[in-house]
Amino acid sequence: MSELDLADLAAFAAVAQHRSFRGAAARRGVSASTLSEAVRRLEARLDLRLLNRTTRSVTPTEAGTRLLERLLPALGEVSAALDAVNGFRDSPRGMPTGTLRLNVPVIVAGMILPPIVEGFLKTHPGITLEITADDSFIDVLAAGFDAGIRYDERLEQDMIAVPIGPRRQRYVAAAAPSYLASHGRPQHPEDLLSHACLRHRFASGVTPPWEFERAGEIIRISPKGPLIATTAELEISAAVAGLGVICSFEELLAPALASGRLMPVLEDWWQSFSGPFLYYASRRQMPAPLRAFVDYIKALPERR
Repeated sequence: MSELDLADLAAFAAVAQHRSFRGAAARRGVSASTLSEAVRRLEARLDLRLLNRTTRSVTPTEAGTRLLERLLPALGEVSAALDAVNGFRDSPRGMPTGTLRLNVPVIVAGMILPPIVEGFLKTHPGITLEITADDSFIDVLAAGFDAGIRYDERLEQDMIAVPIGPRRQRYVAAAAPSYLASHGRPQHPEDLLSHACLRHRFASGVTPPWEFERAGEIIRISPKGPLIATTAELEISAAVAGLGVICSFEELLAPALASGRLMPVLEDWWQSFSGPFLYYASRRQMPAPLRAFVDYIKALPERR
């Protein structure tokens, strides 16, 4: 396969994944017209239409979908092979070089990774990190990422998992003093069914129930309230304004709790869970940037 063929295949995969020429072009740092021409060349070579194009959307045809399913893992292996070769080209300091692509949950990107990324990039100046914050449960390797970070209940099979960040985390419930003064303090998780609650919706469209645990008893509720949001910042702002009860990661609510803008509720029922893991495929020739990141993570002091 010629270099031109590979470039056109990669262009098609990018457009098909993003369902947009503009989105794929922004991601790849090229023009939309360049990608459009590449896809046209590929369709002409195969004598098949791979994408259905309208003024509002771009979607793969059946043939395009079949090609994309087989193409993404292959492109991922090509990227891994290039990164492995790049590892042989030392930087002036004799350190590995290349690009490491990670897909991580939003909470991990905002609250756990910053100090890790800072230390890692200072230690490995020849490596570029590409981090995509994504709460959807995709096959990150098939999507072209080198590794993912997920919580244990979402780890994919046949993967190597390395603990990263705190080993225990908690969901905590809280409300503003003004809200509690007006509506009273809930004494049991089921009391929340009669309170205004501020809920989170993931990008997948799922609005998860709230889960509480005490002495082995687990209670799950689906409360109602005036706000359902996809951003924690908006939920916290609404909670501080006294609009209702919030239940979220302890790390997210810690500043508002410490300042007194939010007050803890149902503390005896706060549920803890294991922290996140970095996971990646088991393969002999691990890309040099990924190997460096794994070694760096393993060398960090364990966080409880």
